[in-house]
Amino acid sequence: MILYGHRSITAYHEIKPVKEKNDGTIKADFVGPICESGDFFAKDRETTRLFQDDLIAIFGAGAYGYSMSSNYNARRRAAEVLVKDREFFVVKKRETFGDLVKGESTPPFLEV
Repeated sequence: MILYGHRSITAYHEIKPVKEKNDGTIKADFVGPICESGDFFAKDRETTRLFQDDLIAIFGAGAYGYSMSSNYNARRRAAEVLVKDREFFVVKKRETFGDLVKGESTPPFLEV
């Protein structure tokens, strides 16, 4: 949430289950796996009841998408996938650990 004077502005992320079901609805928080306790995609959002291993689509995932991402907490950046109708194409592969440490070196006094 961004505070400007007395009003707050919160980003809205559209979230939908990949497979629609009729298992009722619940109110849920959608949170990211890496950042601090304020890392919410949605708070108290009404959604279809979800179960373990259900997939959701988050449209416009901010810093979890490639364009705004970083290697914060030594995380590899996500792949980019282009979807057209029922086809998908990996247009940028997920980074490897080698990509993450490429160009780094250890000074001799730190080597064990």
